[in-house]
Amino acid sequence: MRKIITLLIAGVFLLNIYGCFALLVGGAVGAGTAVWLAQKLTQEFHTSYEHTVNATEKALKSLKLEITELNKTENVTKFRSQDAGGKAIWIDVIKIAPDSTKVEVRVGAVSSDKVLASKILKRIQGYL
Repeated sequence: MRKIITLLIAGVFLLNIYGCFALLVGGAVGAGTAVWLAQKLTQEFHTSYEHTVNATEKALKSLKLEITELNKTENVTKFRSQDAGGKAIWIDVIKIAPDSTKVEVRVGAVSSDKVLASKILKRIQGYL
């Protein structure tokens, strides 16, 4: 009987440790996502979705940034590119309303290059 009680207590203890470990890992993953989102530059424009998508494409071409991937739906267009040094560039154009869009720009996977992200965002604004 004593062995059964010892095994039950050990089992509860192990489940408790496992739960804390899962919580710790989950917290670390969540923190990584928060950093990712915090390092995007975002700006809203009072222009149509199509016009903003076209301006984004022109801005990338004028900066000599090749579009490596383009995914377009009714409300979101995702541009992927990279700078001359190989840093990844993500740009999302999001339809908010018929005459309003939001543009999110991130350059670099680990730490965002806010200077280039800002330059891209200003170039998009110039084409609007």
